Amino acid sequence: MTVSAPFPSVNRLDPWKAHSAKICAVFEEVPGIKTYELELEPAGVRDEYRFQPGQFNMVYLPGFGESAISISSDPGSPGRLLHTVRAVGNVTNALARKQTGDQILLRGPFGSWWPLENCIGQDLIIACGGVGLPPLRPVIYEIVRRRKEFGDVSILYGARRPEDLLFTNEYESWRKAGIQLEVTVDLGNLGWTGHIGVVPTLFERLDVSPAQTSVFTCGPEIMMRFVIQEAQDRGIASERIFLSMERNMNCALGLCGHCQLGPEFICKDGPVFSFDRMEPYFHMEDF
Repeated sequence: MTVSAPFPSVNRLDPWKAHSAKICAVFEEVPGIKTYELELEPAGVRDEYRFQPGQFNMVYLPGFGESAISISSDPGSPGRLLHTVRAVGNVTNALARKQTGDQILLRGPFGSWWPLENCIGQDLIIACGGVGLPPLRPVIYEIVRRRKEFGDVSILYGARRPEDLLFTNEYESWRKAGIQLEVTVDLGNLGWTGHIGVVPTLFERLDVSPAQTSVFTCGPEIMMRFVIQEAQDRGIASERIFLSMERNMNCALGLCGHCQLGPEFICKDGPVFSFDRMEPYFHMEDF
């Protein structure tokens, strides 16, 4: 099984050119994390823009720089472009000060995407932690819309605390679509009655048929390591495990070399990789 190549043919925008985007709404998901609803300008650019689940944009704020941010909206509604962002650096902190009506610049979309088309008729496990859920949210939207095309679908999601869980208002719709949703937190509180523990422990709740199951995972790298181990322990092959390696991406075109890992450039060759491609580099200290 292979991951699709970057730059889908349905998108004809120049990756070097930054386009103006108006902030139509800002949603505070949890403390420190906001979702920005953007509208590309002008209308011609907006009509041309298409993306695949797992791709990202370069968000550009003049005077502050660029940051690679995954798209967290529905691919079926490309006019409503969402980015869910944790304020952790120079660019993202500047973005956090922006308000509805302000304008920013975007380049994209960039990168490979989750190979959902290769999973038709099969079972799928989506395992994510913290802000690893937004890059997988477009996959979930696609599955909900096309639910009959897939077998058993499970979402394993965790956060540090109950108040850190993202998109909680969507959980019921996912379950109603026939998706098994298992949620966990590292630290509970007096009102929490759910599971306590790390995401990989949720595999114990699944009945896995390894020959017909694929795994998509995104989140802290230590979490992904153990998700991969749990999947392999259940007989799921490395080429059926996919991970998003969103890290240290600066230019999105593989020119600066900042995100290079072994022979791979995460921004250009990824960010979504099958594990059999990444496995030789997991021993490297800077992973």
